[in-house]
Amino acid sequence: MSLRDDALEYHRTGRPGKIEIAATKPLTTQYDLSLAYSPGVAEPCREIAADPDESFRYTARGNMVAVVSDGSAVLGLGAIGPEAAKPVMEGKAVLFKRFAGVDSVDLELKRESIDQFVDAVAALEPSFGGINLEDIRAPECFEIERRLKERMRIPVMHDDQHGTAIITGAGLINACEITDRTLESVRVVVIGAGAAALACTRFFVTLGVVPENVVMFDKDGVLRADDPARDPGQPAMEFATHRDVATFADALADADVLLGLSVGGVVTPDLLSRMAPRPIVFAMANPEPEIDPAAARRARPDVIMATGRSDFPNQVNNVLGFPYIFRGALDVGAREINDEMKIAAARAIARLAREPIPEAVSRVYSHAHMTFGADYILPKPLDPRLITVIAPAVARAAIDTGVARRTIDDWPQYEARLLERIGMGQKLITGTITRARQDPRTVVFPEGTDYEVLKAAAMAADQGVARPILLGPRRRLEDLIARHGLSSLAGATLMDPTEDEHRVSRFADALFARRQRRGLTRAEAVQLMSEPTYFAAGLVEAGEADAMVSGRTRPYPQIVRPALQTIGTREDVSRVSGLYLVNTRQGPYFFADTTVNVDPDLDAFMDIIALTVQRVRDFDLEPVVAVLSYSNFGSAPGEQATRMAEVTELAKRRFPDITIDGEIQANVALDPELLEETYPFSSLVGKRVNTLIFPNLSSGNIAYKLLARLGGGELMGPILTGMRKPVHVLQMGAEAREILQMTAVAVLDAQRHG
Repeated sequence: MSLRDDALEYHRTGRPGKIEIAATKPLTTQYDLSLAYSPGVAEPCREIAADPDESFRYTARGNMVAVVSDGSAVLGLGAIGPEAAKPVMEGKAVLFKRFAGVDSVDLELKRESIDQFVDAVAALEPSFGGINLEDIRAPECFEIERRLKERMRIPVMHDDQHGTAIITGAGLINACEITDRTLESVRVVVIGAGAAALACTRFFVTLGVVPENVVMFDKDGVLRADDPARDPGQPAMEFATHRDVATFADALADADVLLGLSVGGVVTPDLLSRMAPRPIVFAMANPEPEIDPAAARRARPDVIMATGRSDFPNQVNNVLGFPYIFRGALDVGAREINDEMKIAAARAIARLAREPIPEAVSRVYSHAHMTFGADYILPKPLDPRLITVIAPAVARAAIDTGVARRTIDDWPQYEARLLERIGMGQKLITGTITRARQDPRTVVFPEGTDYEVLKAAAMAADQGVARPILLGPRRRLEDLIARHGLSSLAGATLMDPTEDEHRVSRFADALFARRQRRGLTRAEAVQLMSEPTYFAAGLVEAGEADAMVSGRTRPYPQIVRPALQTIGTREDVSRVSGLYLVNTRQGPYFFADTTVNVDPDLDAFMDIIALTVQRVRDFDLEPVVAVLSYSNFGSAPGEQATRMAEVTELAKRRFPDITIDGEIQANVALDPELLEETYPFSSLVGKRVNTLIFPNLSSGNIAYKLLARLGGGELMGPILTGMRKPVHVLQMGAEAREILQMTAVAVLDAQRHG
């Protein structure tokens, strides 16, 4: 399948689109209904009628942003109309939720005039805490935003303008710091005069750049104040130069900064060579920058360069800004997003890039370009510190400038709540894939002829997560790859165990040596090694593959058994165990053991806990472990409860460096207030439990499946722990996306193993 096919399937499969509405209060009893609707709902209505601002207290308005577009300037698609713009606006709503916990509704409006559009959006004010204008063409976007800001008492921001400006401004602040320049002294050349270019230039001036030091170009050439052919009412004419500049080459002579928001390839290396020493270049045309970064560095090795691309250093990505800017504005009930709030955001982003990089962030990006300098002037989009740095800075600026409806008294507590809003589950998965891409390894897929496996292998190859080896009849594999258009597998290694007598014989010798005193004959070893799962394990054991991922079409034991017989467990453990990462609205939880050990004894539990704790730390989280039971600290004595209490005491002695307690009921462990009120002596008090140890396989297996099916949890796993070399077993029927995630986990294991 092509990217087009995948994208269409992604959007239409299951419930169409990318967003839904979910209730935040219980609605299970008649009394709940009487509170949610009639007659109880009348009480907050009366409060709001007396003071409309109380709507921020009693409704979702204070955490609700409308993403509004007319579809007149969508991405690189142009004026495709409001209906066609809806997938993009839904995507923007998802980013709000994912990165800042902001609820968002996309609204695509048909309009005949600016007046009609402004009237429609302004009428929405009672429903929302903020308005994010998106993909509206210039010059109408300037007038629309200006009029809405005048009429509305909630934040209105056109992100195409101001989001890009704020991030670029942060980059400029840091680039000037690195090159010992001041904002007041830099000479700036701007290519492009659209909404983003004008907003960036205006924001540069707000930060301190002198307007007389700016020269701007559009498709017709330089904007000069004395050009009679220019319409003086054109918005870009505010930056028309009075200098004697006729050509692009003239303007670039000794210029300090080049800001490009135009089209790809318009800047040549010769032109770049005319700039001042240590030039600062923002080449943000997409997908092709105004000048290729490699060409720019060849022409000017001293250049500091940023683009809109994620595959080059210093990506100017609006997701660094808009989620957190609105987050901070909403949290203090701001009436607008003013210049001071934008400046606070830009300076916070710039400041974050100068701070030491936490190990968790550094590992996600495999330490690439992670020291403040020419290749790191902006933070990375997956840096979890963004929300706790930008949102408070914006909120403080709103309070200080008098546009906030309410204040924040306890800033450390506020920052803690910010982290709770977003959770870390999705960031863990995204970070795992990102880290895998930094150092991809060879992964063998025994079920190579299964379409979902093939598709996942293609995704892994295309995204640079792994180098796949696919097992199966070669001609059938080639036909499937060609039939489904999986061009990224064109260079993949294809192997058919039934035709590879040399490897089968070699792997059989190794297996026979391991199992000859356990009833296995040499002939049986050859027969086993002709089977794809054993052959795949043989490749890993021989070092011809770094990891193995299998199990979509076969039961769990049929994958684990060949792996154990061929590869075996680590020397420091006597058994393997399995766990699931369960992503919930409250954040990630690790469930163990969910797949391997049926009824563990004390020694088995120690292995399970040790392996699980290590895996949680591999995800850059500090484990807080609850040992589960039907009893709370002896409240309901019984054989199983006593055993789990013994497990807890032994684990505390064996692993003094981890936070662990039990035996405890699941609901108590996951309710911090109930835990503190009822069992204040517990070492779990004041901490967020993220790791759950179940009393047996049955309870753990049932729990994660129920949570996934009924509770909306997203699963990552099963993650097999304790193997001597990386082997991971899929859920039967796993989809390509799930297989890709497990492939990334396998690659990370291989990186650590290597």
